[in-house]
Amino acid sequence: MKETVLLGGYTRRTGKGIYQGQLENNQLHDITPYIEIGGPTYFTVDEKNQRLFTIMTEGDQGGVAAYDLSGAQPKLISKVLQPGASPAYIAYDPNRQLLFDANYHKGLANAYRIAPDGQLALLDTLKHHGSGPKPEQDSAHVHYINLTPDQRLIVCDLGIDQVSVYDFEADHFKPIATYQTQPGFGPRHVVFNPNQSVVYLLGELSSQVTVLDYNVQTGALTPIQTESTIPDNFTAHNGSAAIRISADGKFLYASNRGHNSITVFNITADGRHIDLIQRISTEGDFPRDFNLDPSQKFILAANQNSDNLTLYTRNPDSGFLTLLEKDISCPEIVCVNFLKA
Repeated sequence: MKETVLLGGYTRRTGKGIYQGQLENNQLHDITPYIEIGGPTYFTVDEKNQRLFTIMTEGDQGGVAAYDLSGAQPKLISKVLQPGASPAYIAYDPNRQLLFDANYHKGLANAYRIAPDGQLALLDTLKHHGSGPKPEQDSAHVHYINLTPDQRLIVCDLGIDQVSVYDFEADHFKPIATYQTQPGFGPRHVVFNPNQSVVYLLGELSSQVTVLDYNVQTGALTPIQTESTIPDNFTAHNGSAAIRISADGKFLYASNRGHNSITVFNITADGRHIDLIQRISTEGDFPRDFNLDPSQKFILAANQNSDNLTLYTRNPDSGFLTLLEKDISCPEIVCVNFLKA
């Protein structure tokens, strides 16, 4: 079986944008430039309509762009750029044909309408204010926005230690509930349990995962348990980066930039508790992103600073990872996205 993976990242040194590779016979091969674009540090793919939505940087402007993937080569459909830093995260709502981004440096999130022909139009902007106790928390830093299972929006703000839930009605953000983390937690990303109303929140600054109950009626988040992603005796700098959950909801994975590892947790049947079962090296420096393939048999990690990818096999029964390949060359990668088709 052959699977396609798309890889995006920075274009500050030798990176060319979005790369394409093939996973086949336990090997990743044929990694080649796919879309040459500035700074596609996060992107998402609408495979049904054969479109790709990505973060984009052009000169001193940053924003989002849409590409048509239906032809022999990807074709730019639309872009919306503004002066200043580009966003850090992008999310797609296929039901309402909306696109959302989270801008870390500006402390805001944007919502865009996607026209039938793929053109993008800015609808609304959500701006956060405040700060936190750590040097990285000098102001609001919206790091993540995505859909909840019940079609609300969940937003992580690393700068003000908040995770907020919003509705999006009449083309506007509408606040529903806010969870305030412990000071200095630095919320970065979340994943939802596919079987339970439970959220797993990754703290970049604290190197911790907090398990939260999600109240579908009110949108409220209530903490249940917090566990570290790094060993207690690790004292060097670490920033937790990506968090993923297996499709069956049984195992949780988190990457550590500094400790340069992936931490694996077992999830209890009710989804409300996690137990550490493995830490494994990413065989490189600064693993900002990783992802499970559609078969759930592999995990591919991207080491941003050492320009290499690392491939593991995954035991679906135990959740454990085993190293397959390391030193797979690909520059400045910070987004790993397998295609389902």
